Amino acid sequence: MSNNLMSDYYMHLLQYRLESFKVWPFDDDWKCTPQRLAEAGFYHCPTDQEPDAVCCFMCFKELDGWEPTDDPWEEHVKHSPNCPFLKINKPIEELTVEQFIKLEIKRQKNKMQKILDSRRKEFEHHGHAVREEMQRLV
Repeated sequence: MSNNLMSDYYMHLLQYRLESFKVWPFDDDWKCTPQRLAEAGFYHCPTDQEPDAVCCFMCFKELDGWEPTDDPWEEHVKHSPNCPFLKINKPIEELTVEQFIKLEIKRQKNKMQKILDSRRKEFEHHGHAVREEMQRLV
């Protein structure tokens, strides 16, 4: 799970997603420019191993390994076709308050699921390590 998952509060706004790309590793001649990535709902969440990692502010799908011809919208649809952001078909700023709240409820549900999945994976890994240690003691 990305460390930036906890700091995603303002990422529903294009401006903040775009600002997250201060150190984007690729040139503007690539299809995956910061502008296009931000418009597709992504913010930059790099790690030492994945300097091109991005995360969708809505579905929290993380993608990395970008190629020069990768289109951010196409990749988003391909890897997370049920993302609510992809389905609204208009800028967040044009949503009614009711629409925004409904979207935010979905976003929070996705965020909690991502955190839960991460904790479950950690627990399973720890349980496996404990079982191995117990078997060595027998």
